Formats: sequence, C-alpha cells, structure tokens
Amino acid sequence: MFARFVEITPKLNHKEELITAIRQEVLPILKNRTGFLELLPFVPESAKENAKDDAKEKMIAISLWTEKYEAEKYVKEVFPKVEQILKPFLAVPVTVSNYKVETTVCEHFVEALTSAA
Repeated sequence: MFARFVEITPKLNHKEELITAIRQEVLPILKNRTGFLELLPFVPESAKENAKDDAKEKMIAISLWTEKYEAEKYVKEVFPKVEQILKPFLAVPVTVSNYKVETTVCEHFVEALTSAA
C-alpha cells in the first residue's frame, strides 16, 4: 500500500469552501482512479484564537493507494487538475510527501480497507 500526504493551508475564512470542494469535486475524481482506496482528511480540532494565525492553520489529506505506480499515474494524469480545483482556496501551494505504508503493523486496518473496496 502507498500513501500520499498532501499538506493544505487554506486562505483565511475559506476552510469550509475548501472542504466542500474536496468532497464534491476531488473525491469523485479519486474514486474513479484505479488503485485508489481512501481519502483521509485531517482538519485541526479547534480554530486558533488569533485570526492572523488561523490563516496558517494547516490541513492534511492522506490518499491511500494499492500500489505506488497507481498513485504516480494519478499525479501525472490528474493531480494538476485537482490543484486547479483547490487553488482558489489556498493561502500557499500544496506540498506533497509520499510514503510506503508498512502494512504488517496495521493488518486489521488493511483488511477493513480492502474488504470495503
């Protein structure tokens, strides 16, 4: 299994619009890709007190893929379109990190994920 971590910094007061765009536009694109398993969005639990700091509050979205080559194909063929969908809501461009998921540690999670797919 392979994971892509996308770090997202929304513009001030655009977090909800960003989440809506991910749900309504990005997720359907991902679901149509061979090898895509799941998208796990992580949103900070509470807003920061200072509105200036809130603009720097980061979100993380982890997409899980069956194989690295499937994720790489998505990056090459589709991710530029996804970046354009997200761009109006971003304070800075997204940053991406790639990881191999060590499935021997999380066997129950892998079973649940692959049986649901």
